[in-house]
Amino acid sequence: MSFINYSTKEINCKIVYYGPGLCGKTTNLQYIYQKTDPKMRGKMISLATEVERTLFFDFMPLKLGTIKGFKLRFHLYTVPGQIFYDASRKLILKGADGVVFVADSQVDRMDANLDSFDNLRDNLQEHGYDLDTIPLVLQYNKRDLPNIVPVSELEKALNYRNVPSFEAVAIKGIGVFDTLKAIVKEIIFKLKK
Repeated sequence: MSFINYSTKEINCKIVYYGPGLCGKTTNLQYIYQKTDPKMRGKMISLATEVERTLFFDFMPLKLGTIKGFKLRFHLYTVPGQIFYDASRKLILKGADGVVFVADSQVDRMDANLDSFDNLRDNLQEHGYDLDTIPLVLQYNKRDLPNIVPVSELEKALNYRNVPSFEAVAIKGIGVFDTLKAIVKEIIFKLKK
């Protein structure tokens, strides 16, 4: 959960982008990195395989203003979506203040979305978190592709909490900052409680 440093007057929060392999988690972070003022962000660290899929995680610190005199810093992570990297996903989720679940809108990826969402629930539980209460935002990515699932079906399958959700084409930046702003808002709301 969030780390408050009273000596430096900083609040550090962790946002994890979660979802099945190739759903666009890294694309979200790359777009945010490219479009954010360099004074507001740190370096983006990305560990990828030779085929450019995320092997471990992407990480990017982002400064987003102040609350009651404390600077807010958000650390954005993605997890590897491939099934066999479950230990890495668990490790990256530790200390998460909020989660963005990126779903792939293509019809043939619906089972992968559901499996990944169940995996998110299980991995949160292992850290003592509850998917029903942690700040969560859903992003339905790849809306520009043919043969996609209607948003109403994605909502029915994934959004049982009625959390903020956004249609996106992350590679073009559509919906990327809407998603980020929503999860930041959810985390700040929880911090103020």
